[in-house]
This record gives sequence, structure tokens and C-alpha cells, in this order.
Amino acid sequence: MAKAYSKKCNSLEDTKVLANKFAKLVLNGCFVSLYGEIGAGKTAFVKLVADALEVKEHVTSPTFVILNEYHSGLIPMYHFDLYRLENEGVKTITDELREYSEGKNLTFVEWAEFSQNEMPFDHLKINVTYSDDDSRIYTFEYIGEDKNNIVEGLMGC
Repeated sequence: MAKAYSKKCNSLEDTKVLANKFAKLVLNGCFVSLYGEIGAGKTAFVKLVADALEVKEHVTSPTFVILNEYHSGLIPMYHFDLYRLENEGVKTITDELREYSEGKNLTFVEWAEFSQNEMPFDHLKINVTYSDDDSRIYTFEYIGEDKNNIVEGLMGC
């Protein structure tokens, strides 16, 4: 059974602390599916993780380009956005998604709900939700065999 960890972030500083802890746990690579409403904080989290990984490039949302690549940090980082592809378009990049799940890379996929479960390989699922007090709740769940113990590492922080 998959373990899950939830963390409520009341401020951008709280989110930065969480992103820094997360970055330390994914140095061996990880494929991350991001879920959440528009404006929930998916891209903000990716930017903060990129900062923690010392990415030098300006990190932006890949909504209109589908994929942004960053090679200046501690590990290569890839940032997909499936929103504009929607259901049918995702089928055209399934092989690429699988390739980006391998090796010592950090790959983020925003709007993973459009993947129609085309991610059968091991990956970390992060769901970002709003709380009533305008804070954010980040829920982490590893799908598959979490060799890096990312969720357990976050639990211990």
C-alpha cells in the first residue's frame, strides 16, 4: 500500500522549506505528476524546487510550449504541462514521458489528470489543494516502488 504525506503550507516561506526538503530527496531522480486547480501552486512549487537545485535558467510555466528543459542545476530538470494537449494529445507524447521517467532526472508533469493514466511506471504524485484560509495543502504519494523513500523522507522532516 502506498504511503502518503500531506503538508499544509501557510505561506510562501513554508512552501520554500518544503521544496528545499523535497529537492534533497530527489537528487537521484524522480518523475512527478502534479495535480491541482489553476492557481493552486503547482508551478510555484516547481520554481522553488528549481531554486533549491540551483537551476540558473528562469523557470516558467510550460503551458504554451508543453516542455521546458533546465540543465544548469544539480540534476537535469524537465517540466511538462499537459493542459493544452488534453486527452488525445497526450497519446502523442506517451513515449517521451516514459523516456523522461528514466535516469537521474527530475521530471515534473503538470495537469497529469489529462494523461488518462498513461503513466504506468513508478512516479510520485503531488496534489496541491487550497485550504479555507488561503493556505495550500501538498499531498505526496508514491505510485510504485519508492526506491528513494521520498515520501518517508518528507514524513521524517
